[in-house]
Amino acid sequence: MFSSHSQSACARPSQKNMFRVNPLRLSLAALSAAELKTALKTLPGWTTKIATGDKQVITKEFLFKDFKDAWAFMNSLYNFIDSTDHHPEWSNVYNRVNVNLTTHDVGNKVSEKDIRLALEMEDAATKQLSRK
Repeated sequence: MFSSHSQSACARPSQKNMFRVNPLRLSLAALSAAELKTALKTLPGWTTKIATGDKQVITKEFLFKDFKDAWAFMNSLYNFIDSTDHHPEWSNVYNRVNVNLTTHDVGNKVSEKDIRLALEMEDAATKQLSRK
């Protein structure tokens, strides 16, 4: 699942922290079914599906208080998305943000880059939802 250069110096990173590595150093390969199953355990509410053709995605709908919070969530991810050059397929309707993640460079399959972006989205959503 991880190339040898992508793991941290820790001997046994926690399951969630396994994906918290420099996103530019992630292995660019599709995850196996077992790797994807393990990764999804770290991502509450995320599911996997096969979209058009054989395109594999992980997907989630985020719900916020209103449009302003949904937009702020999306905006807060700009720097991460731009710096990793890994862009989500997402849409916003009022307080909802629907996300599909896939890696085009590995044949429209899920890769470590998708898991890392999903974790970043989880953090951003938690921060946005905790604001009053």
